[in-house]
Amino acid sequence: MFLNREDLKTAHAVYKKSLDAQRKKILVCAGTGCVAGGALDIYGELIRLIEASGAGCSVSLEKEPHDDSIGVKKSGCHGFCEMGPLVRIEPEGLLYIKVKPEDCAEIVEETILGGRVVDRLVYKKNGQTYPTQEEIPFYKKQTRLVLEHCGHIDATSIKEYLAFGGYQAFEKALFDMGADEVVKEIDESSLRGRGGGGYPAGRKWAQVKRQKCEQKYIVCNGDEGDPGAFMDRSIMEGDPHRMLEGMMIAGVACGASQGYIYVRAEYPLAVDRLETAIKEAREYGLLGENILGSGFNFDLKISKGAGAFVCGEGSALTASIEGKRGMPRVKPPRTVEQGLFGKPTVLNNVETFANVPLIIRKGAQWYKTMGPEKSPGTKAFALTGNIENTGLIEVPMGTPLREVIFDIGGGIRGGAGFKAVQIGGPSGGCLTKEHLDLPLDFDSLKKAGAMIGSGGLVVMDENTCMVEVARFFMNFTQNESCGKCVPCREGTKRMRAILEAIVSGQGTPEDIDMLLELADTVSSTALCGLGKTAPSPIVSTIKNFRKEYEAHVIDKKCPSKTCQKLKTIYIDEALCRGCSKCARLCPVGAISGKVKEPFAIAADKCIKCGACIESCAFKAIKED
Repeated sequence: MFLNREDLKTAHAVYKKSLDAQRKKILVCAGTGCVAGGALDIYGELIRLIEASGAGCSVSLEKEPHDDSIGVKKSGCHGFCEMGPLVRIEPEGLLYIKVKPEDCAEIVEETILGGRVVDRLVYKKNGQTYPTQEEIPFYKKQTRLVLEHCGHIDATSIKEYLAFGGYQAFEKALFDMGADEVVKEIDESSLRGRGGGGYPAGRKWAQVKRQKCEQKYIVCNGDEGDPGAFMDRSIMEGDPHRMLEGMMIAGVACGASQGYIYVRAEYPLAVDRLETAIKEAREYGLLGENILGSGFNFDLKISKGAGAFVCGEGSALTASIEGKRGMPRVKPPRTVEQGLFGKPTVLNNVETFANVPLIIRKGAQWYKTMGPEKSPGTKAFALTGNIENTGLIEVPMGTPLREVIFDIGGGIRGGAGFKAVQIGGPSGGCLTKEHLDLPLDFDSLKKAGAMIGSGGLVVMDENTCMVEVARFFMNFTQNESCGKCVPCREGTKRMRAILEAIVSGQGTPEDIDMLLELADTVSSTALCGLGKTAPSPIVSTIKNFRKEYEAHVIDKKCPSKTCQKLKTIYIDEALCRGCSKCARLCPVGAISGKVKEPFAIAADKCIKCGACIESCAFKAIKED
């Protein structure tokens, strides 16, 4: 246990020396995606083979370093999810992709012991080979600050976090700065909340600090519910101590003695890593009473949510922690005045807290050298959809959308054309070709009718139906509505019903204007952020793709041929041989004709199941 500041300083030096003594480090990606692909088997096999070779194998740092040992570590997400499971080898910086347990023997023999690159396991693109991680285009244009340790550190070890300078910012805040200066530093950095709203973190902390109340709380929102978003999960899995340190610094700044981490139960690996990190921090005296002999008390608890999207809203989240049903309440009072258990509460998300130690260590002015003046720093995005390189990325605020999609993301999968990107999940909007040079920051996106949200980027190609996209997100939002207020409960239900009618061929031209009218009413009168932003996908898709809506309701056609009920299935008489197989397989008897003569499909009976298309040996049945 660290009893004082000097003990912490000694630990930094000791564990850094132990880490530096390892001649090679093997970092096996143990994020959720790679674990699902067999990463833990790879980890175990590498340890077995290295030990069998007679080389020194180290799976944890010790105070007395084993000189010339080989460290094998479970890291967090490396980001390049498309290519997992991933294995990074240092000091060379090699990155092996799509590794399997049977590849481990060759990795150990050739690379670990022989110093040679296994060419078949490195990333290749357009005839070019990229042996090291930093050379790969996916990584080259990123600026990884919050994610700097993910993939480069043992995610399960406080010792490695200390070796990398962990908890130095907390030490500085505790002994060298004090509450007022910490709040001032965060405020001057212009750090804005990364959970979606972009509210200035320093202003929020100052509001809580000035509340005259003995008990205050620090709450971390790890309830990441947007479809296609996994930034916060990856930070909690890959660098849990960084987030804890940020919360501890917030405790110093605001005079809080207790923190809660609200994380969804569907993130079992994140929960496990956080529980381990909290346990280690307590054992080392960094959580609890009289931390490092300073007189400051602070502890952390984990509260597991049941996966309700509405619990991402502040008052619903705190209600859930209290054991109540997660439902938003009327404001004011706001969370900074009466939050958790009716006490002043700082509520920020995972990525926001993970930024704090960097700002305290390096200063507000350093932080403001990246990104626009009003939105400095970096932002992590989950890049998914119809794109070549899916995964977790981090770029400076203000990076153009074009650079993210085509330079880092590698462009649209299969060579198709770019159509749109849904940003901010169900609460966001879609950006189109005309927005490709738009800088990704809070203010620019707001002007374009979108929002960063938590950071999900779902890329869509030219074959995507934007009406169906709007229906998908509205279905999600309606299902997640808590039902407390009428505008959200009934308005989202009505909008979903209209969209379902449109994609099934039952829509009318008046439906488009009705959707916009409902959207205006719901966004203006709903109780919380979920309801207020629920219509955003509808409004942005109508604004940018109105002709697609009109094709659905006027021509009864889906331009992208996605909507099943708007497809027309017909038989090409020139190709039909009259075998009758399609008629025999049709479940509703919509196909008729005489054997050895062309058959025909009755459009009013056809349910567009596609069974006839699959069964035709002559490719005579087609859809339009």
